[in-house]
Amino acid sequence: MLSPVFFEAAGLLLGLLFGSFLNVCISRLPQHQSVVTPRSKCPGCEHPIRWFDNIPLLSWVLLRGRCRDCKERISWRYPAVELATGLWFARAGAQIRELHYVSAFGLGPLSGSQLLEGYVQILAIAVLGFLLIGLIVMDWQTQRLPDAFTLGGIFAGLFLVCTQAIFLGPTEAQINLTSHHLRMSSPGSFVGRGNVFLTGPEHLIFGRLLAVAGIAAILLTIRALYKAVRHRDGLGLGDVKMLAMVAAFLGFWPTILTLFLGTFLASAYAIPLVLRRRANALTKLPFGSFLGIAGLLAALFAEPILNWYAGLFR
Repeated sequence: MLSPVFFEAAGLLLGLLFGSFLNVCISRLPQHQSVVTPRSKCPGCEHPIRWFDNIPLLSWVLLRGRCRDCKERISWRYPAVELATGLWFARAGAQIRELHYVSAFGLGPLSGSQLLEGYVQILAIAVLGFLLIGLIVMDWQTQRLPDAFTLGGIFAGLFLVCTQAIFLGPTEAQINLTSHHLRMSSPGSFVGRGNVFLTGPEHLIFGRLLAVAGIAAILLTIRALYKAVRHRDGLGLGDVKMLAMVAAFLGFWPTILTLFLGTFLASAYAIPLVLRRRANALTKLPFGSFLGIAGLLAALFAEPILNWYAGLFR
């Protein structure tokens, strides 16, 4: 029998490896460089990094944060990104363990299609975290949000949604029109009487496509209005594409929550700077970094937050 921490440990190890690759992307993509070649090298002495000095997290600790050859200090960003990605993937491992626990000891075993759908959902959140962690750091350091992550993330999110739709149960996520109300049916619940308005796959895929288009349209409108009033750019196109990417993974309302939280975090950061006269109305902020943090929070807590907010109007 597998250890209770096996899935978390496997997720952590895999995340550390992906975090190491993410550091390469962070260093090279904003400069339009290949992430495949050449080999990584020390920015100080330009000596190629040996394989045993490139072990995620461990090598930085053993080298005490300095290059083996020239003793140039290695930024703490490298182990921080590796650790953050590792912890995010460890959470995915914990979710896989919970999925197996529910299947084995829950009220009823999950079907093969339900397990596969669960795997795809967990994979999607893991991929979203990988992309957002990279974008947070890239925007903070360079104020750039590379298309390889934003546009590539949109396509990855939509692909995973289409994959998830394949494994939906016969009535799962479909919308029924019953007594003039839209009702969603889920596994284990009754199927409401009435005519099917949208099947599960149609609802999931079309809903996510509309979320991406709707978020992009809203933000582009805000961007155009700001430029018309202030005669300068406010919201960058990279931020628009980044939020569209979040919508591809999470849907419309979690992305609206991401925008709200990101704006709040950016304001909380900027207001003290303005009060201390270290910034003004023309100072550019790495808004994508705050949106990325908000996106991670939305991936974790959007459902309970949105349910709580909706409950205020009942």
